[in-house]
Amino acid sequence: EEPHGRVPRPREIPGPEDGVVARPPAKIREAAVSVAVANRQRLLRVAVPRLERLVRRVLAAEGVGRAEISILLVDDRRIGRLHEEWFGDPSPTDVITFPLSAPGADLLAGANVVSAETARRRGREFGWTPRDALAYYVVHGLLHLTGHDDTAPGPRRAMRARERAVMRAAGLAAPPRRAGRRPA
Repeated sequence: EEPHGRVPRPREIPGPEDGVVARPPAKIREAAVSVAVANRQRLLRVAVPRLERLVRRVLAAEGVGRAEISILLVDDRRIGRLHEEWFGDPSPTDVITFPLSAPGADLLAGANVVSAETARRRGREFGWTPRDALAYYVVHGLLHLTGHDDTAPGPRRAMRARERAVMRAAGLAAPPRRAGRRPA
């Protein structure tokens, strides 16, 4: 465990030592959201400013005014390695969320590792664009960081409803409820 009760970061999650975590001046930092996006994949062209705006919108919708968030975009091979390292499962997944702040802290800190390759593949299955699928995975990971859970049926339904509401509020297609349906 790192100082201040933070969970240690795997090597591949960008941090200050990588020069990718933006740090505003102290007087602004008190009520600011810092977002860093590191694109470590070549399969999907990504508009980084669009993702940064999405992160800020989601956090605002969740009532979070102070945050340091890192988004790492990777391919399936890289997310599969992280999935195995942290969860003992070598298969690729869509998003892995790493909370880096203690529950109840006045600053929300966390990292989301998102597979752009999975977004591209799953987007086709659901009939939406890879960029919309990628945005969905970012929203999903951020909602985990803000305390939403999808491990049991009741909380999962509540989280899915929140995902749809946040996606619509951000001007994005809502996630489909099952494969084969076009998002609303």
